[in-house]
Amino acid sequence: MGYFKLKKRGTTVKTEFTAGFTTFLTMMYIVPVNGFILSDAGLPMGAVVTATALITILATLFSGLWANTPIAMSVGMGLNAYFSYGLVLGMNIPWQTALGIVFLSGIIFVVLSFTNFRVWIMTSIPITLRRAISAGIGTFIAFIGLKQMGMIVANKATLVSLGDFSDTNVFLGAIGLVLAFIFYAYKLKGAFVFSIAITSAIGWGLGIGEVPSEIFASPASISPIMMQLDITSALTLALFPVVITFLITDMFDTLGTLTGVGARANLFQDDNNKDDKSLQKTLEADAIATVGGSLLGVSTTTSFIESASGVEEGGRTGLTAVFTAMFFIATLFMLPLFQAIPGNAIYPVLVVVGVLMFTELGKINFEEVDLATAAAAFFMVFLMPLTFSITNGIAAGFVIYTLIKIAKKQTKDLNLGIVLLTVISFIVFILQG
Repeated sequence: MGYFKLKKRGTTVKTEFTAGFTTFLTMMYIVPVNGFILSDAGLPMGAVVTATALITILATLFSGLWANTPIAMSVGMGLNAYFSYGLVLGMNIPWQTALGIVFLSGIIFVVLSFTNFRVWIMTSIPITLRRAISAGIGTFIAFIGLKQMGMIVANKATLVSLGDFSDTNVFLGAIGLVLAFIFYAYKLKGAFVFSIAITSAIGWGLGIGEVPSEIFASPASISPIMMQLDITSALTLALFPVVITFLITDMFDTLGTLTGVGARANLFQDDNNKDDKSLQKTLEADAIATVGGSLLGVSTTTSFIESASGVEEGGRTGLTAVFTAMFFIATLFMLPLFQAIPGNAIYPVLVVVGVLMFTELGKINFEEVDLATAAAAFFMVFLMPLTFSITNGIAAGFVIYTLIKIAKKQTKDLNLGIVLLTVISFIVFILQG
């Protein structure tokens, strides 16, 4: 185990094993959840479940061996919802083309991960706007979760209104939402897994779905979605802003996760150790995993914040990620169980994850920020769910921010990165118009 430098980082094989299992428990939910989300876009659920499990195993294993960090990777929440509900269902883009968009964003990320661009783009965008983007994505996926559960329904007069809670299926979703919040509030390991399991059992008791006759079976074939991406159709000017959106969101997701987890595990401390290349290698692993995921047939792969649970258990090296990957092998054979889960036992997870992302907004001190920042944050947070598009929210935020800064003659606050993103944002509205 000399490769992982366990002794140097003050850990043991036993500790890494426990940390890996803990990380697995906290993020196992992504396999069935992603299966439901991408199947709504028309991809076969069986194939998606297998592909999700595979990319989780491969990406997490690669991260552990290449970067030697306890960072687990899988299909990212937020962008998978945008993939299905924003692009495929909202913009009527074929899922094959959407996979092509994911591939292109991944290729750009791979190239940029070997340069200093990631540092440049992150320092170009004010931290307040980065937090607003995260909060906006949170409102977006929470809105989708509430819609899918039937808690929010269409209304001709008011656009949306409250759903019918006397409906058994909606009531089940409410139960699942309460359980997910309670379990997470008590910091229960595997909170989402337990909430899905208990809500499913209640649903089966209420006659929603059927108890699976078997739990394990051979993995479903991924041939219906593997290598089905349409890169040519994605290479259009109209979809360029969407590619950039996937790229930037993945970068924010990854760097935010690595910053948070790294601070707790004393990782990525470049200032203290000039030879520490773990951040660079983790970013490279993340980017390569996104490309690999698109080839397998799933949306953007990213570093998971749930990795923090393994770090809290003492995980400090890539061996934690290796163990996590090994545990995920079991999910390859659990399709019968995943398919039997009622949808309203799954969608509450989207709402809770959305709430957790929305809390980033609380880190913005609105008493100190100027009007440009406040207005940009507002439009980012509200336009993502209202227009069903992460792209529109981000674009509106940058346009408003830049216009107000110019109007107030505060152009010193506009660096090249902001100007570039604003130009791309103008293109978004021009093309959609």
